[in-house]
Amino acid sequence: MITPRLSRDEVLGRLRRKVDSRVPIFIASAGSGLVAKLLEREGVDCVNTFSGARLRANGMGTMSMMWPILDSNRQTLDYTEQDILPAMSGDAFVCACINANDPLRDMRSVLERLKAMGVPSVSNIGPSISYVDKDSNLYDVLTKSGITFQHEIDMLALAREMDLVSIALAFDPEDSLAVVEQARPDIFCFHAGTTKGGLTGFDSGETIEETARRTEDVYEAVRSIAPETILIAHGAALETPEDGQYMLSHTSGHGFWTGSSTERIPIEKAVTETARRFASLRFDS
Repeated sequence: MITPRLSRDEVLGRLRRKVDSRVPIFIASAGSGLVAKLLEREGVDCVNTFSGARLRANGMGTMSMMWPILDSNRQTLDYTEQDILPAMSGDAFVCACINANDPLRDMRSVLERLKAMGVPSVSNIGPSISYVDKDSNLYDVLTKSGITFQHEIDMLALAREMDLVSIALAFDPEDSLAVVEQARPDIFCFHAGTTKGGLTGFDSGETIEETARRTEDVYEAVRSIAPETILIAHGAALETPEDGQYMLSHTSGHGFWTGSSTERIPIEKAVTETARRFASLRFDS
């Protein structure tokens, strides 16, 4: 097979046409080729890959990627090339979410490999230091050891230089402004927090109204620096299609990014229901 290739101009042209037409941009994570194929068939604009999605597809929570039990970049590189790209037709583009703080890899080499395999876009979420609370001892220890958000910013800036579509994620206003000002990403996604719902989701108790309000505050700040940046919402109380509609109606962004909402949670529901029905079958008397 030959993986379809999409250029930076082609990807951004598609997205800009949707923005101009007031059609929401839809980004979704995939931990398997089957999920990627189904997402693309249903009109997703971008399928993103990262070690958390692969672990999630194997029954673990997304945050299991934070433990030092795997080579996150190797996971992403391998399954993107072996599982995701062969399943796709080119109607959607792939964004690889990579670990910019990998001490064993030069990011230029990682980006060159992704380009060579046919990936036109990268993000900084695989994983990000931002998953760790800034007021924690762990955050202080990590940053003192050289694991910093600045490395993620630098990787995204390099991606732009290398003609890749850059998608930046940040978890708070401070990091949001820093990454947009320094890296000038094509797309900025405000990560409002771990998505609730299902077997392994985390419910912080935040309402969709609160998620929308926090997201819009960041949008306004980002827009003051880079008005041309495409703005995307993700996480926290954004769990269902109804939540997605609320975000579209109550923020000034251009779309949304789903993970568990279009992968783990629906799979849990479908397999559980179907297996339960099969398990209830009995022989005729």
